Amino acid sequence: MVEKTQMTSESISFELAIEKLQTTVKKLETGELSLEESLKNFEEGVRLTKYCQEMLKVAEQKVEILMQAGNTGNEALQPFRSNSG
Repeated sequence: MVEKTQMTSESISFELAIEKLQTTVKKLETGELSLEESLKNFEEGVRLTKYCQEMLKVAEQKVEILMQAGNTGNEALQPFRSNSG
């Protein structure tokens, strides 16, 4: 199941999640954060990473379904059902 990030109660796009993850990593790399701030940023980075991995997994499954349908010559593709929603 896709976890929602701490920053928003709604799903965010993959691109926005990657952008937030890059920002979080840059903050951590500066070494200027307190221990508490570092832990919060690290936790957010883990959540964003899991979220992005799940989105990539769903996209990979969609591609696999399309490739299988294309290889069998099946013209009637079925809609993809996401396990996360």
